[in-house]
This record gives sequence, structure tokens and C-alpha cells, in this order.
Amino acid sequence: MSIHRSGFINIIGKPNAGKSSLMNALLGEKMCIISSKPQTTRHRIFGIMNDDDYQAVFSDTPGYITSTSYKMQEAMNKQVLTIFEDADVIFMVHDVAGKDSIDKRVMKRLAKMEVPIYLILNKIDLVREDFLESVEEEWKEKFEWTKIFKTSALNKLGVDELKTAIIDALPEGPAYYPKDQLSDRPQRFFVSEIIRENILDLYHQEIPYASEVIVTEYKEKEKHGNPIVHIYAQIFVMRKSQKMIMLGKGGSAIKRLGIESRKDIEEYLGCQVFLELFIKIREKWRDDDRTLKSFGYLQ
Repeated sequence: MSIHRSGFINIIGKPNAGKSSLMNALLGEKMCIISSKPQTTRHRIFGIMNDDDYQAVFSDTPGYITSTSYKMQEAMNKQVLTIFEDADVIFMVHDVAGKDSIDKRVMKRLAKMEVPIYLILNKIDLVREDFLESVEEEWKEKFEWTKIFKTSALNKLGVDELKTAIIDALPEGPAYYPKDQLSDRPQRFFVSEIIRENILDLYHQEIPYASEVIVTEYKEKEKHGNPIVHIYAQIFVMRKSQKMIMLGKGGSAIKRLGIESRKDIEEYLGCQVFLELFIKIREKWRDDDRTLKSFGYLQ
């Protein structure tokens, strides 16, 4: 009987380091939304890579925010720190084209870990080889990494090598999830993330950061023998002025958001979708414990 390997590979790094892109590349599925804007990821998301002989459970986390401005960011930081509790392997992802260094609090936690810790130098396609070598030397001085990998998650450079190393590092263990399961999150969560991704793409300044998307109804039906999903989603903003920006002149902006989101959701679900969006104002929701709990930021 062959040995089955399994484990949790937890991904950490500063905002916009490419953590979500890396997990998507490793899984070959779009599990996490991607944007050039920082703080795109707000929740810890599990993505599961299955084979007959192994199960690797990747955990994408929000980027660690050194100086928090409101309770939502504090809750996001707490999600980041949970990765130290159940990791079998840790990925520290660094954007080689950026200037961010590791937060001292995170470094102290890493130093106490007794699991493999891989440094992933990401976005190597954006820098020269000599610069990349200097960055690697600088990071070697910071910590004794188990291994160092150089990747471009968006271009899938170095991803296959990293995937092989992950499988080799997994300890012997059972499958923690059914083999046909790709994530711990329900479909309505990914639908809300798709809508939020389009908000990040279509709106600017404070709108993406002041908004939250909640799917209130998700109904699967049939029309002429073909599946159709009816989705009702609420978009929360904090001020009337933000609602007006989201609506746009004559409702043009919210109409465009609905069209683009519906296309992406149909591609994700593989069926026809009816999508209706509603905008609600909830003042200071990012600092309200009850609202943060209902949105899934607090237990």
C-alpha cells in the first residue's frame, strides 16, 4: 500500500507580493482574486491540490499590514498570524520589484517555527538578473531559509519546480478534505469575490476599500432544460457620496459592474447567470464589531 502525504502550505507576505497569483498558479485554478491594488485579499482562503497519493492544502492570507487604520485591518492581521498555528510548510513571498521588508513581529514568529520555510522571490520577470542576485543575497542575510525559489507567478516561471518541492516536503498523513473538493469556501463566497474584483478594476480611490460584497440569495433553477443561477448581492459602502459614485450617471457605472461581473460568474460557474446588485450604506462598517462579524472578519 502506497504512502499518502498531506499537509498545509501557508502563504505569507506583504500586500501585493503576489501571494494570490502564486496560489492560483500552483492550483491551476483561479481561487483568489487578483488586482494591482494592495489589500486585495481580505480573508484566509484554502485551495486544495489533490492526487491519489497526496493532498496539499494551500492557505492564502491577507497581506500583513504594519500600520492598521481600522478594525477590519486588525482582523485581517489576526488571520495572517493564524498561519503559524497549523503550517506544515510556510511560503514567505517577496516582490523583488518592490521595497518592502518583513515585519519584525512576523520574523520573530518565523524564528520559532520548526517546519520548512521557503522564501519565494516573486515577479522575477520585472527585474534584471544582477538585481535579482543582490536581492537574494540580502534576504539570505535576514533568515536561514530552508530553500529559496525564484518565480513569476503570473507567467508561471519556476512554479513546476516549486510544486515538486512541495509534494516532496509533505509529511505522511490522511486527506483532510474530499478529493474532489477545491476549497473550503462555498460558491457564493467566490461569487462575491468576483464582484469585488470587478469593483477593484472599475472604481478608483477610496471606493474599493470602502465597499464590501455579500451574496444574499443564490438560487439554482432550470430554464428550458438548462441550468440558470439567480444571484442577488448587496454592496455595502460607507457614505451617500460613495453610493452615488458606484451608481454613476443614470446608473451607468453599476450597470457596467453588473455586466462584467455576470460574464465572469458565468465563466466560473459554467452556466447562465441572472445577477442583481443592490447598494446599501452602512457608516463606519470597517470599525463596527457586529458588522465585521456578519461579514466574516470576526468570529
